[in-house]
Amino acid sequence: MSQSLCKIYLHVIFHIKTTSPHIKGEDLNRLHSYIGALINETGCQSIRVGGTENHVHALCLLLRTENIAHLVEEMKRNSSRWIKSLDNHYVHFAWQGGYAVFSVSQSVVDKTLAYIENQQEHHKKHSFEDEYLTFLRMYNIEYDERYVLSD
Repeated sequence: MSQSLCKIYLHVIFHIKTTSPHIKGEDLNRLHSYIGALINETGCQSIRVGGTENHVHALCLLLRTENIAHLVEEMKRNSSRWIKSLDNHYVHFAWQGGYAVFSVSQSVVDKTLAYIENQQEHHKKHSFEDEYLTFLRMYNIEYDERYVLSD
């Protein structure tokens, strides 16, 4: 093969620290757009960013030369700096140290897009904690209950 190709969809999820102020509703779309731009700056391709006042979901295509840890670091570090510049409400804003990233099959990209778009409705019935643990179980990820949802 003379050409290196890849198409890897990632579903990235991360949450604010428990001591952090929540993201105001009027700032959600701006934050999601900003995170999408950060994804694109790494060379990856942002497809959809969404979430609620306490967590983010992002669907993106991984650039073949990028690594997941660097991608998420750029998303979290730079969005945290940016949101602090909006107003004093965010002076103590911080994301939790951890994150989750799941591979997404081409066959369920549309379903994942709908899931991210429907976050506000979804969380009227399900807590973030329940959602996150469901993902971990669905992907058969072993975790330590003492640390999985802590800061």
